[in-house]
Amino acid sequence: MSEQLNTEEVLKVLAKADLLHSEQEILLAIEGMAADINQQLADKQPLCLPVMIGGLILAGQLLPRLDFPLVIDYIHASRYLGNTSGSTLNWIKQPTADLSDKTVLIIDDILDEGLTLQAIVKYCQDAGVKEVLTAVLVEKQLDSRPGLQQADFTGLTVPNRYVFGYGMDYQEQLRYVPGIYAVHGL
Repeated sequence: MSEQLNTEEVLKVLAKADLLHSEQEILLAIEGMAADINQQLADKQPLCLPVMIGGLILAGQLLPRLDFPLVIDYIHASRYLGNTSGSTLNWIKQPTADLSDKTVLIIDDILDEGLTLQAIVKYCQDAGVKEVLTAVLVEKQLDSRPGLQQADFTGLTVPNRYVFGYGMDYQEQLRYVPGIYAVHGL
C-alpha cells in the first residue's frame, strides 16, 4: 500500500489538478443513467451491488433516483489498494445476498482497463445470476481495454489520465471532491 499523503500534499494535488467535469455535469449524467436504468430494469427487482469504495458516491446519488423495487448489498474488490497502478485483484468482501437467478446491477466509479469489473461480472455469473449489468460514472477513453470492454450504463468519459473525485481516489485521498479532476502531469 502506498504511503499516505499529508494534508499539504493533498491540497497541492487538488490545487494543480485539471477539472474535467463539474458537479453539475456529473449530476446531469447521473440523471441520464437513472432514466436509462429505470427504463431497462423497472420490472426486474435487481440486486444492486456498489463496488466499494469507489462506487459509494455514485450509488448514493444513483439509487435514490431509481423508481422501482430493488435490493442493495455491496462488494469490495480492488486491484489498487491505495496505489496509482493496479495489480492482483483482492477480494475484501463478497456479497452476502444470494445471487442465484437474480438480475444484478454492479455500480462502480470508473471503467479503466476493465479487469476489476470483468472479474466481478465473472464472479456473479459463476454464482448463477440470471443477468448481470454494469453501471459506471466514468469510462476512460483507451485505445484498447484488456478487460470488460464497455459498461451497460455510463455517465461520462474522460481522457486517459489519472482521475479523482466523485468516488475515484488519488492515493486513498480526494474521493470526496465534488467534481472529476485529472492529476497534473499524470
